[in-house]
Amino acid sequence: MRLYFSLIIILTVTTVWCQEYETIPWNSEQRLSWSDFKAEPSNQGRAAAITASGISYQFSTMESNGEYELDYTVHTFFYPNKSWYHAEVCDEVILSHEQLHFDITELFARKMRRLLAETKFTKNVKSEVRAIYRRINNELAEFQNLYDDETNFSRDKEKQFLWNKKIEDALKSNFYIHLNVDAESGG
Repeated sequence: MRLYFSLIIILTVTTVWCQEYETIPWNSEQRLSWSDFKAEPSNQGRAAAITASGISYQFSTMESNGEYELDYTVHTFFYPNKSWYHAEVCDEVILSHEQLHFDITELFARKMRRLLAETKFTKNVKSEVRAIYRRINNELAEFQNLYDDETNFSRDKEKQFLWNKKIEDALKSNFYIHLNVDAESGG
């Protein structure tokens, strides 16, 4: 007998939230422009711009004879109403830096898709998927920080160019990228 049950989980960004707030889905053909950054700039801190992006997912499972098959979608979104910039100090280099934050989020969404496809789930599928999502978000946060540190928030033009190339190559090759933060930072 086949038991079908559906679990729809979206952490951090729920479907309701996505419907209430403007989102821009990641698309290789669409680059961000300053007009996409709609929030009021913060006067606290030294940031020239902030990109709010994230990963959302939903899934359903089908169980048959103790085997769990996952049907899932994973999306990357940019949130215009939570993203901002100081027009007086921002230029195309900084916009490129902010775009890369969004692109990095997409690479981690790809990693999550790969992990969901490769994992053998048990009856604890809900908590197992949630654990994968938490892991991905933790790695994403570390990687975003590494990116900002190594490029000095786009101020180090040479490092920024290297990161641009690295992420561009990963996106073009449809490669989720080996995102081992320790290896990337030399630790």
